[in-house]
Amino acid sequence: MGPGTPRFDAGRSCLDLLATAHPEERIGTAGELAGWIVGAGLVPVGAPLQGVDGCWAAGFRELRLHIDRLVRAGTYIPLDSLDRINRTAEAAAPPAIHAVPGEKGRLKRELAEPPQCAALLSLLARDTVDLLTDPLARAAVRECEADGCSLLYLDTSRGRRRRWCSSEVCGNRERVARHRRRVALARP
Repeated sequence: MGPGTPRFDAGRSCLDLLATAHPEERIGTAGELAGWIVGAGLVPVGAPLQGVDGCWAAGFRELRLHIDRLVRAGTYIPLDSLDRINRTAEAAAPPAIHAVPGEKGRLKRELAEPPQCAALLSLLARDTVDLLTDPLARAAVRECEADGCSLLYLDTSRGRRRRWCSSEVCGNRERVARHRRRVALARP
């Protein structure tokens, strides 16, 4: 997984959105944002995204800032960010979906109409509200323990012992670094 590859392993869409800023901007263009929207499962694969443009990307980046401030807040709640999340959550209904026949008699999801930016932002804001108002989910939010990584994820692991945002990315990097330290210490 390269540094520009979108990540979808945080456990919540709103936390996956936070990962789009680390280690570099991943939704800076309309194309990157459209790919992220589909990858995050906000719309079904193949959904028409003809309206995605730079204004959409700016809206998603702004929402990301407010989500980050709220999720990382301790006892002090940034009221401006809370207001922004609440207003966004109620600004539009999430995209309407319905089931349609697919291959081999299976049903698949399809959007009733092309999604609007406000509807997708509302979906992410509602996910943030759900996360922050669910005491069990809120308590399961963790920050990656790897050096140089500050990504947040939902720890749903058995025993709540997950240490890294991704075992394949940060976990491997940390295990390799630990091995190299042991080898260096063992040399005469």
